Amino acid sequence: MSEAGTRVATPGFLVWRLSMKFRVAVDRAVAPLGLTHAQYSVLASLYGMQHAGESPSQRRLADHTGLEPLYISKLARGLEVAGLVDRAPDPDDTRAVRLTLTDRGRETTAQAVVIVRDLQERLLAPLGGLGGERAAAFVRDLTALLATPLDPREKP
Repeated sequence: MSEAGTRVATPGFLVWRLSMKFRVAVDRAVAPLGLTHAQYSVLASLYGMQHAGESPSQRRLADHTGLEPLYISKLARGLEVAGLVDRAPDPDDTRAVRLTLTDRGRETTAQAVVIVRDLQERLLAPLGGLGGERAAAFVRDLTALLATPLDPREKP
């Protein structure tokens, strides 16, 4: 093993590695449904937002997912072509586009959510599983880290 391989990994490196491991695992898990991890992220977020009564704009979905608005637009167009998402002009803002899941989109997303939940259960097994107290603490820690602004001028 190289000298670099014997050093203790930094938190940033471990977060990056974990996010890559999860992204690849989700890509593989949802591929039989014809989805990628990024598409799943859009669909699952839209699924949850619609379930809560929201019909988000592409911009709102970008803010929610942390993906760039231009990337959300590209993904939404592809999901529309696939028959999973409807894109409609916002009646209150001519610059905005509202997104909704089609019936096929809801069915596909419901299947994908079950697959990804199982994947999360396996990933979090060392922490007691998805419903475990250590996993809940992990979620709280990740939420705190995500809420921390990187720009010192930003307020949390």
